[in-house]
Parts: sequence; structure tokens; C-alpha cells
Amino acid sequence: MLLNAQFSGAAPVLAGNYDPYDKVTLGKTGITTTRLSFGSGMRGSNRQSDTTRLGYEAAVKFVRELYERGVRMYDLADLYGTHAIVSDALKIYPRKDYVLFTKIWFARGAIPEAERPDAETLVARFLRELQTDYIDGVQLHCVSSGNWTTEQSDYMTSLDKLKQKGVIRSHGLSCHGLPAMQTAVSEPWVDAVHVRLNPFSAYMDDKVENVEPVVKQLHQNGKGVIGMKVLGQGTLIENDEQKDKCFHYILNLGAVDVLNIGMDKTSDVVDNESRIRKVQLKS
Repeated sequence: MLLNAQFSGAAPVLAGNYDPYDKVTLGKTGITTTRLSFGSGMRGSNRQSDTTRLGYEAAVKFVRELYERGVRMYDLADLYGTHAIVSDALKIYPRKDYVLFTKIWFARGAIPEAERPDAETLVARFLRELQTDYIDGVQLHCVSSGNWTTEQSDYMTSLDKLKQKGVIRSHGLSCHGLPAMQTAVSEPWVDAVHVRLNPFSAYMDDKVENVEPVVKQLHQNGKGVIGMKVLGQGTLIENDEQKDKCFHYILNLGAVDVLNIGMDKTSDVVDNESRIRKVQLKS
């Protein structure tokens, strides 16, 4: 197996700097994985994303390259249509060596079933598609309402039962609204949260000065925090100074465990690795 140091263009890790492949723990979940996560849902909708648009063989090859470089967390969703690609890519590696997170789409449309199935039905299908007997994390996808604990109570109960059976290791939500994130702060059911965060408030739930304190509260309360839209859904990638500021901000905030970033080519991976390695560890 190749090691990430063997890839040309990989910047060395300086003593006292962050490493994208350092092992981190997601809050109190007990799940340990790499700081850099592969986000498979760039421009994802209707079971398609930039990952699926690579074409099946190219996508499988790319996911394997990510693994060989050192990525050990893979962020998926029913909405993205990436289950089969990622599972076929990773089936050659030991299951215990990587982490899979996926998400339940509870709104209308966009998934195979005409009606909204219960969590047991959906997770059973996820297990088949992912060729695994357990999933590390199942999130409620695209939650915006502050009343989600009432609105999604059936899913919450079912996912908790699946967790107790060992079918999933954690549950939580992917936030697309500040009220949803605020509710998650004190909700015991929440093990891990996807939050949209960058220093420029690009594609976020509110201005960064309003979101940041809530993210810190989530982290202080033991929730695993997965940062997404770190580069503003690709809107901040054209300016090197902006990109560096994004990584410095997220890493030095001290409240984000994992950086979940969409990538679809080697140059993306190399660039993200290099920028993470330039950031000095927060003292």
C-alpha cells in the first residue's frame, strides 16, 4: 500500500503544524478518524454530485487515491448517490480502518422510495449499498428548523434504537439553519453535527459572528463537530490568501474536529493538504 509521503507534491509536515491525516476524535462519540474528510456531495442533489459525475470507474479510482494518501473519513448522503461508488472503492481495505458517515433525506422527493420510509428501512438499504454491517454515523440531512426535535422525533427514536443495536455508532444532524444548530447545543440525542463555517460567511446559516459562538457551544458540550463549506462551497478557492485564511480560521478555532471538504481531482487534495500543513498548531 502506498503511503501519503510517497505522493509527489505532498508538502512536508513541520513540527508544530497541523497534519491533515492526524487522528482526531469526534466529540464524545469514541469515533477516531482523520482531520481531513472527503466530502462526496459537491453540488449534490437527486442522487447525483460532482463525485458521480466523474463517472463510475474514475470516481472509484479517485476514492482509492484518497485512501492511499491517508484520508480515513468519507462523508456521504442518500441525496448524493455516492454510496455504491465509495463502498466499491473501499471494499479492498479493512473496514475498521475507515469511517463512513451518511445522511437521511426526510424531505419529499430525491430518493428511490416514493414515500418517506422509516429509519430502519433506510438504514437497511444503506447497509446493502455500503456493503457493511455497521455505519459510523447517520445524520438527518439539511435540517433548518429549530423545532426539529419534535418534527423528526420518529427518526430520532428509530436511529437511537439502531445505535443501541450497534447498527450505527452515532447519530446527529447536518445543519442548514442557525435555529437547528442552536437546538442541537443542548439536545442529548445529538452525537455529531455538520456545521457550515468559514471566515467569510459564504454559504453559511448566518453571519460568522453569529454562528461561531454556537459552534463553540456544540464543541464544549461534547458534540462531534464536522466543518463543511470550509471553502464556501468552492466560492473561495480562486484567491490563495482567502483559502489560507479559511484553513487558519477553522483549525485555530479549536471547535471543529473534522474538515469535510469536497474534492474531485488530485490537485484539490494536494492543495488542501499543503494549506493545512502550513497552519501552526494552536497553543
